Amino acid sequence: MATANDLLARAIDETKHLHTNEIFLVRDLFKGYEWNRISRSDRLLLGTLFLNYVHTSGTRLKPIEKTSSGQQKYKVGSN
Repeated sequence: MATANDLLARAIDETKHLHTNEIFLVRDLFKGYEWNRISRSDRLLLGTLFLNYVHTSGTRLKPIEKTSSGQQKYKVGSN
């Protein structure tokens, strides 16, 4: 199984395929069956790592509101 850092690298790489103003969740960056195979603890860690990446790396990604289930939504900016 991939480590949380491996999953983070894959998620970051997938964001290159997103369009300006697109709204997404981290889980959207993985195929459904891939996301379901990641343990809950690793998914939580991945969410934290991804949010930290967005805050510290000056990307075009911006965190917006959370869903009713507590998942962080992101929006692709225009950089």
